[in-house]
Formats: sequence, C-alpha cells, structure tokens
Amino acid sequence: MKAHIFIPLLCLFGVVSWAIWQFLLPEFIRQGGPLIIGLMMMSMIAVTFILERTFTLRRAQGAGDIAVFARKLRQALEDGNIAEAVEVCRQQGGSLANVVGAGLERYLYSSSSGVTPQARLAETKKAIQEANALETPLLERNLNALATIASVATLTGLLGTTIGMIRSFNAMSHAGAPDAIKLALGISEALINTAGGLSLAITSILAYNFFTAKVDGFNYMIDETSHEIVQQLEVRTTGAAYGS
Repeated sequence: MKAHIFIPLLCLFGVVSWAIWQFLLPEFIRQGGPLIIGLMMMSMIAVTFILERTFTLRRAQGAGDIAVFARKLRQALEDGNIAEAVEVCRQQGGSLANVVGAGLERYLYSSSSGVTPQARLAETKKAIQEANALETPLLERNLNALATIASVATLTGLLGTTIGMIRSFNAMSHAGAPDAIKLALGISEALINTAGGLSLAITSILAYNFFTAKVDGFNYMIDETSHEIVQQLEVRTTGAAYGS
C-alpha cells in the first residue's frame, strides 16, 4: 500500500481505535490498558490487507475459468492462429493471461518484422520474463505486512503481559494485605493483552500462509503455462524455418 494512502489510513484507524477503547469496549477489556488501542489498530490494518489481497488475487484469476482459458489458448496455438490466442488472453485478463499475452504479442510483432526465428523466440521469452517480473510483485504485495503484524502483535501481547505482571507484583509488595484492586487490574491487563495479541497473531499467520500458497500456485501456473507456450512456439517456428 502506498505511503500517501497508508499514513492517513493509519491515523484514521488510530482515532477509531481510541474512540472504541474509550467509549464502546466492556470494562473488563478496557482494563487491558492503552496497548489495546495498538492491538485494535493492527487488527484493522490486518483486515484491510486481507480484504485487499482477497480482491486482488480474485482479480488476478481473470474474467473466466482458468482451465477453459487454457484450453482455448492451446487450441488457438495448435491451429497456428497467434492473433486469436492474443485475443483470448485479452478477453481473459488476469496475471496468467497478461504474462502469456505479452509473449504472444511480442512473437506476433517480431513475426512481421522479418527477424530470424531464433531472435523471434528470444524476444518472446524476454517479453514473458518482463511481464512476469511486473505481475509477481502485485501478487505478493502486503504479504510481508501481514507477517510483520503477526510478529508485532505477539510482542505487543507479551509487553502487555509484562506490564500487567509488574503491576500485580507491585500490588503484592506492600506491607500487610496486598491491594486486591491493583492486583486484579494487573492480572486483567496481563491476560487481556496476551489473548488479544495471540488472537491477532494467529489470524495474521493463517492469512499470510493462505495467501502465500495462493501466490505460489499462481506463479507455478504462470511458469508452467509460459514454458508450454514457448515450446509450442519453438516447434512452430523451427518447423517453419526448416520448411522455408
């Protein structure tokens, strides 16, 4: 997420989290202290990234079913109709179609430029690599942020636990009977922050692993399909060169 969007969004989440902590949360959760505000801010950021990744990866699949797209693309190439294959990619959209379509468009352009078959294949492979290099960061964007939130949430919960235990031991350190109210507040702060931090960390880790698996699947599919397309074009180009 770009900085000019993220910073105002972070400020908004901070204000909303403070308002919720101050006015809407039950008293036993408010006893967790100001660190609850930080945990709520990170929860809102994590939810934002999860929604953004969900919509982005769904859009990366393209307009139609990928299996149907692959069959249409393979059929067009078997028929030797490169222009139709390019049109199939344009209609499909998404990461796979963008990468394959870039290679096919370069192949089609170089075919009309009178270059040698070897140079034509080299240009096609280069176009596929360039398009893949542009698509991969879009698929992996904000995943590191989810992993960071998982780590920071765990440490924030641990910090709240430590502060709560310090308050508890401080309440027990007075001469005579310990201050029961301060002791209870310290224990509440320790346990609430621990529960909040661990809950957020577990959710973020699960989301990170899920999206990472999806991105790995996309990358594998792009590599496999691109390799198959290049092989088909290589056979076609080599055959045409031998026939000429």
